Amino acid sequence: MLCRDKCCPVYPGVRRLREILDMQQKLLPDLLDVLKTRYNVLHHVMLMGTVGRRSLAKSLNMTERVLRTEVEFLRAQGLLQMYAAGMILTDSGKRLLAELEPVIQELLGISEMQEQLRRQFELREVHIVPGDADHSEFSKRELCRAGAQALRNAVRKDDVIAVTGGSTMAGLAEFLMPAPNMRGNRYVPARGGLGEAVELQANSIASTMAKRTGGHYKLLHVPDHLSEDAYLSLIDEPHIQDVLNVIRMARVVVHGIGDAIVMAERRKLSYDDMHRLHHDGALAEAFGYYFDQQGKVIHHMPTVGLRLQDIQSTEVVIAVAGGRSKAQAIASIMRFGQTDVLVTDEAAATAMLESIHKQSP
Repeated sequence: MLCRDKCCPVYPGVRRLREILDMQQKLLPDLLDVLKTRYNVLHHVMLMGTVGRRSLAKSLNMTERVLRTEVEFLRAQGLLQMYAAGMILTDSGKRLLAELEPVIQELLGISEMQEQLRRQFELREVHIVPGDADHSEFSKRELCRAGAQALRNAVRKDDVIAVTGGSTMAGLAEFLMPAPNMRGNRYVPARGGLGEAVELQANSIASTMAKRTGGHYKLLHVPDHLSEDAYLSLIDEPHIQDVLNVIRMARVVVHGIGDAIVMAERRKLSYDDMHRLHHDGALAEAFGYYFDQQGKVIHHMPTVGLRLQDIQSTEVVIAVAGGRSKAQAIASIMRFGQTDVLVTDEAAATAMLESIHKQSP
């Protein structure tokens, strides 16, 4: 367990800067708006890689004329570099962006929300990115980038890392890169996943993570949804047992969170199971388990992969999910009590805190 200072560091320099900015704003009311605008320009370029001015203006909802002025200023400061294919961040731009992140989080009130959620759900760490992944592709990309960073911070050399499927995990994998603590690690699917888009299956994501970081991977070629007889038959297969033994050695688990009913429909659960989920108030799905508002498991599908007891004994569990529509599902999984690190977005965090405050006496 990380200590409080490591979980949620207090940045005295950031607080002092906020005080200075508050004073300067009395003389320069537009100061914070300019800071946020230029930060957003740099941040979007970082997420998009090489990008043209027209595409950047559209993603920022700015006119090209206004953006041209900002881009020219940032280029003159050595933060952006222009090419025929578009603009990219310079090394100085990348460093400044990293240094500005805690400042922007403080200005937007994100630091305070992170601490509130950390305390409410007794988590080691909470990371909140701006925006709403439901409506912004760039918020979704930033969520994936922050999830990749949380994973890089958590892993050690020669770790076994289990990963679930889904679009968020697939996006997270694309932000991974070689690092000394990730080279040689083993990536495994947390469960079977045949039956959905190949690129969203846990097998594909585990192999992508391994290839991008210089690690190794093992695959689990079994369907996600099994009958009881098929389940009992498969787990006795020597090859399946070999892969399961590695999966259950995982020190780190990184997973997404699904809306219970949406996931049940995607997995084509029976009418009786769907009726039971509705009746019992299912809100969230993770690892083939369905959870109610209190974080209690109310239904479980027979799946080959991580079991509940495996998750409970895992050293680091990282949940990555965002969008206001998933706020209740995320809160449900947090109340289950096995998550160590939550990576979410501003919209989901705001909705969770609103719900918590309404329920407070």
